[in-house]
Amino acid sequence: MWARLNRLFDAEDPWIRPLPENYLRADAILALAVFACSAVGVEILRSTGALAGEGSPVWAQYLAMASVAPLLAVRRRFPLTTGLGATAHLLVIGSIMPLVMGQVSQQVLYFVAVYSAVAWARDRRALVGVAVGITAALAVWMVWYVALGSGLQQILDAVEDVDHSSGLLPPVPAFLAYAVLINVAYFGGAAALGVSSWRGARRRHELAEQARTIEHQSEALRDSAVVEERLRIARELHDVIAHHVAAIGVQAAAARRVMDRDPDAAAGALRTIEESSRSAVAEMRSLLGALRSGGPDIPPVGARSSGHGLADVARLAAAHDTAGFSTTVTVAAAPGHPLEEVPALVGLSLYRTVQEALANTRRHSTAHHAGIVLRTGENPDRTPYAEVEVLDDGRPRTGTSGSGLGLLGMRERVRSHGGECEIGPRVTGGYRVRVRLPYRPGTDHHGHGEGT
Repeated sequence: MWARLNRLFDAEDPWIRPLPENYLRADAILALAVFACSAVGVEILRSTGALAGEGSPVWAQYLAMASVAPLLAVRRRFPLTTGLGATAHLLVIGSIMPLVMGQVSQQVLYFVAVYSAVAWARDRRALVGVAVGITAALAVWMVWYVALGSGLQQILDAVEDVDHSSGLLPPVPAFLAYAVLINVAYFGGAAALGVSSWRGARRRHELAEQARTIEHQSEALRDSAVVEERLRIARELHDVIAHHVAAIGVQAAAARRVMDRDPDAAAGALRTIEESSRSAVAEMRSLLGALRSGGPDIPPVGARSSGHGLADVARLAAAHDTAGFSTTVTVAAAPGHPLEEVPALVGLSLYRTVQEALANTRRHSTAHHAGIVLRTGENPDRTPYAEVEVLDDGRPRTGTSGSGLGLLGMRERVRSHGGECEIGPRVTGGYRVRVRLPYRPGTDHHGHGEGT
């Protein structure tokens, strides 16, 4: 039985229902309103003669009503005390002034007191004991009142015409059963309504907590997206600067060597330098503009794309060609998977990979040649992929170690696309960079966090 009562009143739940703002003032107003209704009710009953049999003086009747009204003023601050106090008041006043206790406004007061005890109790285990105590007290009082008090005489007076009874039960047992059912329904309904109110407040609290958690998680995700986006732009900026500065350095050195004996070749190198510097400035402006735009206002990845892709790899390689360094580009597209099918964002990532690889080769290697291979095909799970491989024939140049950010950016791009990469020296000499990225035909992979 105790286990059922614990479940009924949620005794195992540690949650404490928070008190609303200005609750004391609202409860005080309620107490005054109930007392005023009780006073009006008593006067109406006295005027109709319904209280003619009440032997207590008028001041005692008003005192009885005034003594219980303050309980409602603290019903949410001290809910269990309110329930116990109202029960005690009912037992005492019901014994000495039953007609006053039985008026409607007083019964409403007892109902609200029991409801408040269940709905606002902070110690739910103590509530179980209080509920059992109130039930036992009311049961004992009813038995005592009927058996030893004046209750039996009042019942006989209420059923004067016993000879006209036509029900299944005799009049007195029927009247007692009716009184019991009325009290069970009345006070049981107050308790049930209190349980429903407490559980409703619990659910609203959980929903509010979930809403706050979702809001905090959304803010964290937005902040994380902004950080990832800025890191992505920083990597792109690194690639742009590294590539164009390396190309400018190479072409400037070539122009210096041939300036005296081949002015046309020097002019061509200078034109390449001019084009590379303008392209660098344009791309840096685009990337820095995205950084200035702020977190939530950063435009979609596709809108920030510089437009580079696999079709631009040949031009990128040619920009590095000089008298002492050459490049070749080979395309090995599988049937049914042409380069044009590769989504733009995958193409941009592979373009940046080639850009970084060639820049590293020119700055940190003694290589005289670099071969670039563009491939497409299908993985064993039938997922199409695009791959780029950059091979050179050089050895590491002493005193030219870099920061490592370029290679880190390559690996992060690969991870964002769910691809694979191999970066390192070859056994036969030279250096190898191979990156393979899977894709879905007809999509630009906006769902990836990196986008490049």
